[in-house]
Amino acid sequence: MTATGAAQIPPVAAMPVPATVVPGQRFASLTGMLAPRSVAVLGASADAARIGGRPIDYMLRQGFAGAIYPVNPRRDEVQGLRAYPNVAALPETPDVAVVAVSADIAVQAVQDLADAGVKNTIVLTAGFAEVDAKGAAEQARMVAIARNAGMRLLGPNCLGLFNARIGFYPTFSAAFQSGWPSPGRIGVASQSGAYGTHLFAAMRNRGIGTQLVVTTGNEADVTIGDVIGWLAEDPETDVIAAYAEGIREADSLYAALAAARAARKPVVMMKVGRSALGTAAAQSHTASIAGDDAVTEAVMAEFGVVRARSTEEMLDIAYAATRRIYPAGNTLGVFTVSGGAGVLISDAAEQLGVAMPEMPQDAQDELKALIPFASPRNPVDCTAQVFNDLPKLGQFAEAMVARGGYSSVLAFFSQTGGAPTLVPHIREAMRRIKDRYPDRLYVLSLIAAPEMVAQYEADGFLVFEDPTRATVAIQAMGRFGDAFAAAPPSAPPVVPLVALPAATPTEAEAKRLLAAAGIPSAPERACATAEAAMAAAAEFGFPVVLKILSPDIIHKSEIGGVLLDVASPEAVRAGFATLMQRGAAVPGARLEGVLVARQLKGGVECILGIHRDPVFGPVAMFGLGGIFVEILKDVVFRRCPFGEAEAEAMIRSIRAAPLLLGARGRPPADIKALAAMLARLSVFAHQAGPALAGIDLNPVFAMPAGRDGRDGGPGGGSGGEGGAFAADAVIEIALPA
Repeated sequence: MTATGAAQIPPVAAMPVPATVVPGQRFASLTGMLAPRSVAVLGASADAARIGGRPIDYMLRQGFAGAIYPVNPRRDEVQGLRAYPNVAALPETPDVAVVAVSADIAVQAVQDLADAGVKNTIVLTAGFAEVDAKGAAEQARMVAIARNAGMRLLGPNCLGLFNARIGFYPTFSAAFQSGWPSPGRIGVASQSGAYGTHLFAAMRNRGIGTQLVVTTGNEADVTIGDVIGWLAEDPETDVIAAYAEGIREADSLYAALAAARAARKPVVMMKVGRSALGTAAAQSHTASIAGDDAVTEAVMAEFGVVRARSTEEMLDIAYAATRRIYPAGNTLGVFTVSGGAGVLISDAAEQLGVAMPEMPQDAQDELKALIPFASPRNPVDCTAQVFNDLPKLGQFAEAMVARGGYSSVLAFFSQTGGAPTLVPHIREAMRRIKDRYPDRLYVLSLIAAPEMVAQYEADGFLVFEDPTRATVAIQAMGRFGDAFAAAPPSAPPVVPLVALPAATPTEAEAKRLLAAAGIPSAPERACATAEAAMAAAAEFGFPVVLKILSPDIIHKSEIGGVLLDVASPEAVRAGFATLMQRGAAVPGARLEGVLVARQLKGGVECILGIHRDPVFGPVAMFGLGGIFVEILKDVVFRRCPFGEAEAEAMIRSIRAAPLLLGARGRPPADIKALAAMLARLSVFAHQAGPALAGIDLNPVFAMPAGRDGRDGGPGGGSGGEGGAFAADAVIEIALPA
């Protein structure tokens, strides 16, 4: 092969599944569909080129050991098999049925199968929810029939699947006309039929073994999450590759990705629909909800899924994962005969965040003694001189592996790695090192004839022509390793259940609701008169902030509804009058007065928010305020709820995190208090349910330890100092459907 919660938090509602599916066995319920002992084909054709003929032809050619029952009312025999006029005439109830009839009779076909007790159906027929409202209604009728009968249904509008292990090919893909699957332990789950089989064909042409591919089409019942979950539990699958256009149902995906991580099975996913145009195409193609791509990316990262940006990258990562070596805390050691290649690899590693520590100084000195003009730091450039003194090749390579302690090793040999006179020596030297240190991930970058590449691979090495692609694959293996080694997530904090109002509240009421959940804001008071505002300001100490208070003016700054640095009682009186005048200019706005708040100083401005994703539900956002969120979009997302450890990891993950951690002599912000606020906000949002449309806390002041914004006075954060305080808060209530 050329390789170029807290206990009181309710769970997210699961998608209804057939009554016969035992809770906790949703994935196992697909076994009769993916690995059956008998199959009926409705719409069976004697013509092996037709949709109803190809599945039978493929299964006969590949030796499906189970019974095949063609159903065709106009024929007694199909492709040498006895045919049956209808489902009721079958001699037994098949494990699975394939529906390859026209859309106008497909729903009735599913009804006939349900009446016969068939528990698994694959609907190849198109013309349903992906087409129009009428098609969506017919699809809903089909699903209702299946669920009432305890039937699992794949499709409609899918290309079916294949399980080459048992010769099961309920698909009409033309991919097999150019070759059958190679032995291997990679499973593919794809919403797109054509692209799913494209991935298979590309893997086959690369010599990557893919024995099972499932395409889900419209996902009327079986989702891509269900398929990933089944593959995660399948003992004959080691690596899972997935192609998704939009996530239709979140709960099965969560369970599937958690199962894959627990089984140490890497999931590499190509999720398309990043752009507005791509999202529209995904919706029309599979009638699914693409959702917010940044949210989907966050969910994948949470479960350790590696996102592939191209087919080539997906194949590279899946290929590398077949070695089943996933180094946590990955470090890369590079052994090269070319200084230029070493620079290329170093650039790629730095961009990808792969650590390349230097070799120990004593090891560098020893290698310098062997070849004085070598560069043994890392990359370890032994130059082409080693091929004039071949024993030194092994000495350099072993010193790097043994003394450097790298968990991943990339050796660049270029075309010399394919030279017939050198290959035996290179193989022997590298094989000896690999046998001595078998726990490392070994990758070779070279150009060689296919038969020579196969020899290296038989020795246990991954082989890539392009060293940059090799580095990308190495980085992915480290990400898998980190996910598999990660500690269980921390429990979300216990937060009192807070009842939301029926309509979007004012800022003061929003902060009162948040305070009940333990989310602090800057000291403030709602004041209906100028005199009350002056008294509040005197109590808080000058300067103060004045804000218009109205349930109808959410974005106050847009009308000049926020006044900063109000420094005297007279300024408060004047500011009160100014805000009331500006508020009165907003048509229909109800004015309740002015909010007087202590003006915080010395903290880092952050933004905390909640967005309700149509698929994944409430999702928390964190970033720094101002330019960082508005222009740089330096923010991070995570689905709710989560604990303080996860919140702190979010905070530390943004590019601008050094500003919170004490860059350039700044005092470090109270990260613990900020993480506690973010975690509590996530629980508040989760418990609020669908009535909550969103939350925006902007800015939140993360105060320096020992400061609360009043010239070094004591704060209310962790340890009684510092703290994090919301200076503005918006809670949006969802409108009734």
